[in-house]
Amino acid sequence: GCVVRNTTIPEELGRISFLLSDKTGTFTQNDMIFKKLNLGVANFSPDSLEDVGSMLEQAYTGEYDQQKASSGKKSKLKQVKRANIHEKVKEAILALALCHNVTPVHPSEDDGIMEYQASSPDEVALVKFSETVGLRLWDRTQTSITLKNPLDELEKFEILEVFPFSSERKRMGIIVRNTSNGEIRFFMKGADVIMEKIVNESDWLREECDNLAREGLRTLVFGQKILSEEEWETFFKNHKAAKESIVDRDEKVNAAIEELEDGLDLIGLTGVEDKLQEDIRPSLESLRNAGIKIWMLTGDKRETATCIAISSKLAARSHSFYQMEVNDTAAARQQLKEFADSYDTILVVDGNSLKLLLTEEMRQEFYDSSKHAPAVVCCRCSPTQKAEVVDMIRDFSGLQCAAIGDGGNDVSMIQAANIGVGIVGKEGKQASLAADYSILRFKDITKLLLWHGRNSYYNSATMSQFIIHRGCIMAFIQFIYSAIFYMSPVVVYTGMLVLGYSMWYTAAPVFALCINRDVTEQAALIYPELYQELRKGRALSKLTFALVLLITVYQATAIMISGVFLDLNYIDVTAVTFTALCFVELIDIAMIVTKWHPLIIISEIATFALYPICMVLFRGYFHIQYASSWNFWVKVCSMTGLAILPV
Repeated sequence: GCVVRNTTIPEELGRISFLLSDKTGTFTQNDMIFKKLNLGVANFSPDSLEDVGSMLEQAYTGEYDQQKASSGKKSKLKQVKRANIHEKVKEAILALALCHNVTPVHPSEDDGIMEYQASSPDEVALVKFSETVGLRLWDRTQTSITLKNPLDELEKFEILEVFPFSSERKRMGIIVRNTSNGEIRFFMKGADVIMEKIVNESDWLREECDNLAREGLRTLVFGQKILSEEEWETFFKNHKAAKESIVDRDEKVNAAIEELEDGLDLIGLTGVEDKLQEDIRPSLESLRNAGIKIWMLTGDKRETATCIAISSKLAARSHSFYQMEVNDTAAARQQLKEFADSYDTILVVDGNSLKLLLTEEMRQEFYDSSKHAPAVVCCRCSPTQKAEVVDMIRDFSGLQCAAIGDGGNDVSMIQAANIGVGIVGKEGKQASLAADYSILRFKDITKLLLWHGRNSYYNSATMSQFIIHRGCIMAFIQFIYSAIFYMSPVVVYTGMLVLGYSMWYTAAPVFALCINRDVTEQAALIYPELYQELRKGRALSKLTFALVLLITVYQATAIMISGVFLDLNYIDVTAVTFTALCFVELIDIAMIVTKWHPLIIISEIATFALYPICMVLFRGYFHIQYASSWNFWVKVCSMTGLAILPV
């Protein structure tokens, strides 16, 4: 399921030191399940969610007004409380069913299941929940939304304005008019850190948001405001004028919307669960054992991110968490120093603190303090901050970074990294199309790095050094030949010999090295510690390059000097040394092959068989009578042994 979109950097997969990952859709499946609804006066858990349907139906029928206590003496206070709860449930479910960008798709058959299309799985989960409790999204157009209530009646709402979600605003809103009674309502939903500043003050919102986050649930806060016709007309004029403004348009539009948001009433709080990706735990453990530092960059709140880090085993049992919240440079330096002195501790940074740590003044200290941490969790990250974290690591470490994500908000991070990996998820293919490699699940990156990355880097290093050796050895032979004969300008190998050496006699075996394997796939995945050797760069370094040149000089010297001292004429010297040169190259390749793939065997045998045929065809370069004698082959084998045995 892996799609390669960039074929120029496969060897970089074998030297990854940092992996920066999104959470939603990457660590998790982005498959949302509605779990909790909190209205302040009532809290509905999975065990009591069925009660929501009955209360919603009673709110539409008004049955709760007619209910009486078994004793017949129900107090007015209790009746009012019951009525308030039922009305609040109705308002909450109405907000779930209206405040979204979901489009229903009716089944082609009568007994089919209604499907929903949306850019966010969160919205689909909320709409599906409203359907299960009796309020179904029946139809949606550009100008209206139609709902089917528990009484099987259709309610139509005219869409007056929609304020789409953005990573900067972290909330979305909609203004609708009920066509049956003309009532205008403004619904808004968004992240708790934003909504708690907008809605009227509540003494339970912050505590309940933290409780849901500690359970690993994604939270959304809903609010509403009932508008009069005058208020709507005033907002419409101001908003229209702001959108038509030429100067500071965005600021004026936001100011108009913020004026409308003033006095928003809190409806409730929802919690949805996102399932973990398949085999996420062993995958993260393998990457950690391979020596790869994993940073989780998410837009969720701190408690949710921490819970996912624990459940996904990003944090091992021996790891502890260091929560970092700072507002000034002095406090940031103090906390970074405390964290740097800790051991086996995961750093958790919120969005406001991260903004401070990514400034020019603090970037170096932030990286130096966190580079040895087993993992880092950055919460409430914007797409820009994700890219800035990648840039910081690349600037100060000089190591290879990979970034993986599944949504459009991860594109900037993916493109900033050395290697970008995109997951084809439910948020579309933006990340997949922008990445160097596209996969289906997070667990696929384990094989991509530990197996394919290993082979790409190891074989690229080996093959590139052999290509250097192959070209340099001919140059050194020519140099030695000219030096022996008083810098004579005579070329030792000409015409078809040079062409054949590059194209026929050595090309296939050298390029067959790309399918060589130093370990089995099973061993590479079972023992991820093998990956750590690759990150040290020992397969291709200044030392290995110097060693290749040293071997090249020795083999060139051994071949040419032994050929000259055999007192042969020019053509025979050329024939004997060239034959020995080809055999040396083929034997060198055979000596480093660790697993004989059928194609490597075929390329070696075919090249050995091709050489005698070419000797017959190119008679101008060989004396056939001499080349077919034992004397010729004894000299060739002697030169080959002299060049190969010490190496």
